[in-house]
Amino acid sequence: MALSDIAAGIEVTERQHEQGVAAVDDTDTSLAERLGPVADALPCPPETAATIVEAYAAGRGVGASGHAAGVAPVTAAKTLHLVGEQVTPVGPQGREVVRDWLSGDLSRTDAVTLSGLGNHEFALAVYCESHDPLPAARDAVEGALSTQREDPLGETMSDVGELL
Repeated sequence: MALSDIAAGIEVTERQHEQGVAAVDDTDTSLAERLGPVADALPCPPETAATIVEAYAAGRGVGASGHAAGVAPVTAAKTLHLVGEQVTPVGPQGREVVRDWLSGDLSRTDAVTLSGLGNHEFALAVYCESHDPLPAARDAVEGALSTQREDPLGETMSDVGELL
């Protein structure tokens, strides 16, 4: 039985409306240009932020990404945080300690001691807790971070052919 035999008795009784798919193609726009609308909220110019994101997406660490862009590692960490990357130096319990300090429930000395962080790491944790990532910045770098990054566990997985 062929496909034409199966479809022989089918007829269309309703018309479908063409809905289409909304798409935005930013391939002609550089990453720095896409970060332009949030330039005032970034800790560095959009061109520098783009260099940080590109270096980070290529597999460099936060500090190395900052050095590639000519800025301090903390500026790179702040930039990456604002574009949606998880760079906070504390886990859930440490975040709770930082929030307690921000709300005035702990002294800074106690918060630093309880978090187990040094002064620089504590300052970065405070920044991450007191500044939300920027949705527009996250959208601007989404393709750059998701397509250039390799799977860190990729080499540990077996190929289907190896299992047969």
